[in-house]
Amino acid sequence: MTDKTIRLAFEPELAVLPLNSLLPLRQVTDRIQRSHKYKTIAASIDEIGVIEPLAVFHKPDRRGRYLLLDGVLRLDILIARGAVDTECLLALDDEAYTYNKKAIRLSIVQEHFMILRAIERGVPQERIARALNVNIAHIRRRQQMLRGICAQAVRLLRDQPVNPVTFDLLRKMREPRQLEACALMAAASNYSASYARALLTATPAEGRLKSPKRGVPAVVTAADLALMERELKEVQQKAAGVEASYGRDMLDLAIAARFISELLGRRSIARYLDDNHPEMAREFRSILSATLEGGHGTVPIPIKSLVASSD
Repeated sequence: MTDKTIRLAFEPELAVLPLNSLLPLRQVTDRIQRSHKYKTIAASIDEIGVIEPLAVFHKPDRRGRYLLLDGVLRLDILIARGAVDTECLLALDDEAYTYNKKAIRLSIVQEHFMILRAIERGVPQERIARALNVNIAHIRRRQQMLRGICAQAVRLLRDQPVNPVTFDLLRKMREPRQLEACALMAAASNYSASYARALLTATPAEGRLKSPKRGVPAVVTAADLALMERELKEVQQKAAGVEASYGRDMLDLAIAARFISELLGRRSIARYLDDNHPEMAREFRSILSATLEGGHGTVPIPIKSLVASSD
């Protein structure tokens, strides 16, 4: 039996690096700075500091600059706050696409448990609100969000992008109907409040905790349900088509963004575009900024391009 060595992805120790030695190769635009994501990260840093260290390639270029693989927004916020250095993870590979694709996003249910755990450990609700850049009423709503929701339904929705209002509607159903509704939402990949409201409307009286008010005519008829089923099938077919092309489209986007980044990384080309084709240069930078803002992170740039960018 042969021994297989597991290769580490990062150096075991963090390194404190000057901010001016980090090379993001991405522009944080005014639009990004006005986004909710940017403001939330800024509020978190102001309240509790940087939790997730920035990730950089472990070998600097000939000018002593480190390629920033993840954390361009955190870097911009730290610079704006007047910081001079920060702790960094030293990655052994000079690419960021896989790094960002493997990032785990916090779902609404996970956020609920995180808030409960913080409150149990004595963290004031006001401080949690400041760290998440929300008002305290938001924290209180999140704290009560899963009351009346059965444990099996919570497990089904734990990692899904559920609209918080969906839980208000599920709370009006009995446990068996909650599970049926969750299964239907999972089958349709639709966790919106409007879909949950339609499921509640179609729920018979025995599946509800409270019967509909008397005197209110039935909103959904058999014909309406048949129409909803047809529309649901159409949505599922369209979703299947999108899923089939998503991987190819993302690959095309990554290749195009990487090529554009290589072009703009060369000063002579960037200068030529700015002087002779400013509209094209703005469009190229807009593509890169949109790729960043959309959550895809930085596009992988090999270290050799940093050497070439000095021309």
